[in-house]
Amino acid sequence: MKFMSKLRFIFFDVGNTLLFPNRARMLAPLPENSHPTLEVWQALERRTKQEFDRGMIGGKVDHGFWWTFHTYLLRQLNTTDGQVRDTLVVNTQNSANWDQILPGTRDALERIRQQYAIAVISNSDGKIDAVLRRCGIFDCFASITDSGIVGHEKPHPAIFAAALREMNADPAESLYVGDVYSVDYLGARAAGMQAMLFDVAGAYREQKCPHVQSLGELESWLAHESVMLSED
Repeated sequence: MKFMSKLRFIFFDVGNTLLFPNRARMLAPLPENSHPTLEVWQALERRTKQEFDRGMIGGKVDHGFWWTFHTYLLRQLNTTDGQVRDTLVVNTQNSANWDQILPGTRDALERIRQQYAIAVISNSDGKIDAVLRRCGIFDCFASITDSGIVGHEKPHPAIFAAALREMNADPAESLYVGDVYSVDYLGARAAGMQAMLFDVAGAYREQKCPHVQSLGELESWLAHESVMLSED
C-alpha cells in the first residue's frame, strides 16, 4: 500500500489494538479450569472475525461480534447455556474489562505523536476515556470518539465523521488503525481515510490489505511511507 497523500493524523481503535481483554474478569461466569488459553482465545478470535466479515450487515455491531465469539467458546466447552453466554457478552462489552496494556505502548505512542496528531475512535460504552486514563495513555490523544457517546458504531460513517471534525482532519491525510476488517478497515476506507489492520491474532495474514502486529511494526511502516513520499 502506498498512501495517497502525506499523513498528518492517525486514529486508533482501542480493543485489541491499544488495550487487550482482562480475560479472567470477562470469563468469571465460567469455572476457572475451563478458561481458554491465550492460544485458544486467539483461534476463536480468528474464526469469529472471518465469519463476521463475511456476514456483517449492520445492527448492533459490537454485540453481534461478541455474541458469535462466545457462542463458539461455549460450544467448545460442550454447553449452550444462553444465560451464561449473555453474561459473557455483557462482561466483554464492559470497557473496564479492557485494561491489559502491552509493555512499551505509551513509549510508542509518544514517538508517533511527535510526527502525527493522534486520536481514538472506539466502539465502546461511553466510558473508554476513563479506561485509557487508568491505563496511563489518555493524555497521548488529542481526542477520544466513543460510539457510546456519539450514538453510532463503526462502520457507520457518522462516527468517523465526528472524529474527523473533532480533529479538523482531512480524511485523505488520516490513517485509521483497527483490528476488524469489515468494521475498522472498510469503515475507514468508506469515510475516505487510509486504513490499516492491527492483527495480533493473525486473522488477516492472507489479506492483501496492509496489516501490522505491533505498534513497533506500525512505526516502521510509517517511517518507510514517509521516506517514499519524500522521494516522490
